[in-house]
Amino acid sequence: MVYPEEPFWVLPTVTGFYEDRDYRVNVVEALQEFWQMKQSRGAELKNGALVIYESIPANSQPYICFVTLPGGSCFGSFQNCPTKAEARRSSAKIALMNSVFNEHPSRRISDEFIQKAVQDARTSFKGTTSQVNEGTESGIGAFRFMLEANKGRTMLEFQELMTVFQLLHWNGSLKAMRERHCSRQEVVAHYSNRSLDDEMRSQMALDWIAREHDSPGVIRRELVLAERELETFRMAGRELRFPKEKKDILMIAHNQLGGSTLSSASIDD
Repeated sequence: MVYPEEPFWVLPTVTGFYEDRDYRVNVVEALQEFWQMKQSRGAELKNGALVIYESIPANSQPYICFVTLPGGSCFGSFQNCPTKAEARRSSAKIALMNSVFNEHPSRRISDEFIQKAVQDARTSFKGTTSQVNEGTESGIGAFRFMLEANKGRTMLEFQELMTVFQLLHWNGSLKAMRERHCSRQEVVAHYSNRSLDDEMRSQMALDWIAREHDSPGVIRRELVLAERELETFRMAGRELRFPKEKKDILMIAHNQLGGSTLSSASIDD
């Protein structure tokens, strides 16, 4: 897709939204209006229709901004932005494009969608750390069960719940729950009613602090990988919630350990 000059973008036609293909809109305003429209039409948005922006502190360009949509999806400025305002518009642009695309029937969770998503999940976890690999099939099974329990919803509406389970898999928590003989139904039922909040992040950070004591340098290695993944995804205009949450959780653990106390173990490229 070709992106016109900032701060405006030509918005594709969506039934009930701007019908004129030549209508040029301010992307920040249009993104908020889009989700307010969805809420008014009955979309189930647990935390309302508010779109949340997060600018990364910086004293010089390029500036970076993330935007989190209702439902939990996160996108970031995908251009080298010379001002904070342009970084905000850049993140809103890619988020608006994905919000519009999310209305397509192919983005609703169906049997065909589940089959492809499960296969992609298996592929994505190849070559990850050993503590995750041991529980991969259990995590994939929970992921499939969770998708099947949410048929009919769109991916952007489902993103936060999916991110919770991605983090539980990455963190090794799904494997631990399986060893305690928790059923998939019990795990999904429990976490379906939980938000991805500071309490959950802190709990996961404690797990990584424990791993750091057992294997010095593990947090630093995971943090480098998470930062690399986040930057690659951001510049490609991809959805960012999972790598961003990984980085945030690891930074909590890093800071609680005093930052400089972490091992200086080298990172294998």
